[in-house]
Amino acid sequence: MAESPILYEAREGVAVITLNRPEVLNAFTPEMLGELAAALRRATDGSERSILLTGAGRGFSAGQDLASIQHLYENGGSPDFVSLLNDNFYPVVRELTAKALPVVAAVNGVAAGAGMSLALACDLRIAADNARFVTAFTNIGLVPDCGMAYTLPRLVGEGRALELMLLSEPLGAEAALAMGLVNRVVPAAELMEAAFTIAKKLAAGPTLAYRKTKDLVEAAQTSDFAALLAVEAEAQAEAGATEDHKGAVDAFLKKQSPTFSGR
Repeated sequence: MAESPILYEAREGVAVITLNRPEVLNAFTPEMLGELAAALRRATDGSERSILLTGAGRGFSAGQDLASIQHLYENGGSPDFVSLLNDNFYPVVRELTAKALPVVAAVNGVAAGAGMSLALACDLRIAADNARFVTAFTNIGLVPDCGMAYTLPRLVGEGRALELMLLSEPLGAEAALAMGLVNRVVPAAELMEAAFTIAKKLAAGPTLAYRKTKDLVEAAQTSDFAALLAVEAEAQAEAGATEDHKGAVDAFLKKQSPTFSGR
């Protein structure tokens, strides 16, 4: 019996989701993407309070498995890309960016094409020192997809993003850190421990405050300052009504460390 292409483990409040086709650098098939979307929904609907996404073996993900759709190119044809994206990739992207839970990507090697796009859709990226990022799309005559044209310029700026997307040159972990594409770089042997420590800290934090913080950052991209202040005030009112806020204030006044329940 073949092993599942997606592994799921709930540990200490963290949903650890592993892309599990290491023999092909975790390249995506439609079936794999369906299972990944289901795993992300499971985490959101369950008792876990953060998500850690990584890849098995030597890479995070090489992107679309072209061999799995090779038959669509027969006789001069090509895939129905609108359906391919809408039915397979976009449900995953929407789950990653839904903001219900903080998502940490542990990038353990190459992240290329749609694999890089999914890493960019996560909230934080912790990279192994041997990680490499390749936009890859123009190398096969395609445009960036899975939201890369939205996420990448917001992380590294329009000029850098265009350079990465047009030239498709590999970007090492330290260079990615220097331009703000990843948050931290750690030795490869320490990647999962370091990434899990961050995901565990997020799982123990104020869940609604995290969600509203992400909402505010996104709103700031399209709102003027006055409009953002109005959104901010409403978000603060919601956060201020939570048990997490009230308990943390009580703990502060008693000179104790707060404990967050996510409520």
